Amino acid sequence: MRIAILSDIHGNVSALESVLNDIRTNVKPDHIALLGDLINYGMRSNEVISMIRELDIPVVCNIWGNHEQSIMEDDYAHFSTERGVLSAKYTKSQLTPESVQYLNDIEGKSGKTEFELEGKKFLAVHGSLLDPYWKAIKPDNANGTDGAWEGYEGYDYVLSGHSHYTHVFDMFYKVDDPSMRNKKKVIFINPGSVGQPRNHNPKAQYAVLDTNKGVSLISVPYDVQFEQSLYNDQVDPFYSERLTNGV
Repeated sequence: MRIAILSDIHGNVSALESVLNDIRTNVKPDHIALLGDLINYGMRSNEVISMIRELDIPVVCNIWGNHEQSIMEDDYAHFSTERGVLSAKYTKSQLTPESVQYLNDIEGKSGKTEFELEGKKFLAVHGSLLDPYWKAIKPDNANGTDGAWEGYEGYDYVLSGHSHYTHVFDMFYKVDDPSMRNKKKVIFINPGSVGQPRNHNPKAQYAVLDTNKGVSLISVPYDVQFEQSLYNDQVDPFYSERLTNGV
């Protein structure tokens, strides 16, 4: 079984097109998992939604990210900058009724959902169990305190986004299972961002989970300059300029 994992598309059609072309040509997955933030920052949120609606690959999960939650509920208090608030309000003003209806119909409006495939239990969460919208899972917190790693022990895989940084790492939880030396392994996967990468890699990024071969973190080139050319003065140029270097 192969699952293509996408997160944080952020209205970037060129990036999404490159990722979907690569998925269809080279991966041919059984499922696609969508981890939120389809919209905002980029200039083509409606077009991204249309592409997702027309996917010919089964979508195993589809959840709100913090941008869906903020825009759909008019809740901008968590944005750290005024430019972020202005971008979100502009995106809301541009959403078509069809896009609004689609976002309202997404089942994972809590920012998280569970599903099972091939006897494995998955958690999909945009951020983390501490805050499904705004607090990311990060591997450098693997020895963190304050309950940062509680609640995941019942899953085999945890798929998350929000940070725009890729990761794959294992955590081992204590369980009563002598056959596994009383340890339960949970695999944490963040595919990075399709449309607004921040890990100094400007390519569009996603992940593939192959239950036979493991996890692949994949990046594909796209026409960054064309996507940048679409921006107008209603959105701070910061969100266009950062695409050049993926920062």
